[in-house]
Order: sequence, then C-alpha cells, then structure tokens
Amino acid sequence: MTNPEQMLESLGYSLPEPAKPVAAYIPVRRTGNLLFVSGQIPMREGALIAKGRVPSEVSMEMAQKCAVQCALNGLAAVKAAAGGLERVAQVVRLGVFVACDGDFTQQPQVANAASELLVKVFGDAGRHARAAVGAPSLPLGAPVEIEFLVEVRG
Repeated sequence: MTNPEQMLESLGYSLPEPAKPVAAYIPVRRTGNLLFVSGQIPMREGALIAKGRVPSEVSMEMAQKCAVQCALNGLAAVKAAAGGLERVAQVVRLGVFVACDGDFTQQPQVANAASELLVKVFGDAGRHARAAVGAPSLPLGAPVEIEFLVEVRG
C-alpha cells in the first residue's frame, strides 16, 4: 500500500495543521483503536473557504470542494491523534452535514467528494459507512461539516 501522505501529495493535496476547537470540546476522542473525530468545517488558513447554504449561496462544485477540505482537516486531526496516517486500519464511518435550502436533495453528491478522496488515499480501507444529512445551518455559516470514525492500528 502506498503511504497515505504520499498519495495525498500525488493528488495535489497537503494536510493543514489540525484545527483548534472553537468551543468546549476536544478534536479527537480515542477509545481503544477507534478515533472519533469532531466535526470538521471547511477551514483553510484560518478562514472558511465558502459560507452559506447549498445551492442558493454555495454552488454544488464549491460544496464538493468544501467536503474535500473537511476531509483534509479530518485527516490532519487523525494524523495528530494516531501519530501518522499509516496507522489508519480503516475509515469506519462519515457523518456529512450540508447546510442547504429546504428543497435540496443532493447531499450524497456533496458527501461523495470526501468519500472518493478517502478511497483514493486508503484504497479499500477508505471505504466506509456514511450518513449525508441536510441542515438549515452549520457552525460559523459553513456549508459542510464532516465527522469521522476511524480505526487505527495499535
């Protein structure tokens, strides 16, 4: 298996510094070999890359870019908690939340951007269970938020 960080690099991505909590929670909780990663929003260099509801204020294409950024932020949190992405045994589940207009029904297509990235990075170990849910609003006005459940080795 290719090193996950090398795979990210070959895809043109790099991991940011893990995000600091913006309220009373911790970024990752480990229990046994499971990492529960708190919801990640599409922050890059300290700012949201988009703000608002899909599709009236944020296009589908931008929402998918937001999902990818959430995945990168989640992977940064996993790397910090596990000591490296090579310790990931499998991605177990994603919870994807999309701030959207009431009649929007394409949350799975937004979520696919993150899901597809995880499969590219981890291969079959990146395949996961998932929920894709619409919401009227998300923290700080983010259009997408993703929580992760990851199993690590050791």
